[in-house]
Amino acid sequence: MTAVSALPPATEIAPPETWAERTGPRTYTGRNSRGAEVLMGPADAGSVFTPGELLKVALAGCCGMSADIPLARRLGPDFAATVRVSGVSDPSDDRYPLLSEELAVDLSSLEGAALERLLTVVQRAVDEHCTVARTLVAGAAVELTVTGPRSDLVES
Repeated sequence: MTAVSALPPATEIAPPETWAERTGPRTYTGRNSRGAEVLMGPADAGSVFTPGELLKVALAGCCGMSADIPLARRLGPDFAATVRVSGVSDPSDDRYPLLSEELAVDLSSLEGAALERLLTVVQRAVDEHCTVARTLVAGAAVELTVTGPRSDLVES
C-alpha cells in the first residue's frame, strides 16, 4: 500500500537518479541522471511503454543481465539471447498475479551434465542477482510524498 503525505516544496535539492516528467494527458517521459529517456503512457497513446510493460522490460533486462556472465563463459561472448516476460494484469485489483519469464538461448552445443550444470548456474545467478525479480518476489513497501504549495501556507 502507498503511504501519502503532503510536504512543502523542496528547495534546491538535486534531482533524483530517476524521475518522470509529465508531457501531456497521462503521458510522461522517464529520465535518469545519465541522460536516458523512455516514453510512457496508456497503450492508446502510440509509441510509448505502459508502466506495466516497463515493469516487464525491467524484469526481462535484469534476468538477462544476471545470466549474461555464466552464459558468455560457456557459450562465448557473442551468444544471442532474448528474454520474454508475459503476464496479464488482474482488473479486480490492478496488479499482475503472475509474471512468466522465458530466456531463449541456443544451448544445442551442450548436452548432459554440462547442460544441466549451466541451467543450474544460470538459475542461481538470476535468483541471487536480479534485483527486480528479488524485489517483486519479496514485495517492497512504497512511500509516496506529495510536494508543492500547501493551501494553509498561502497568504491571502
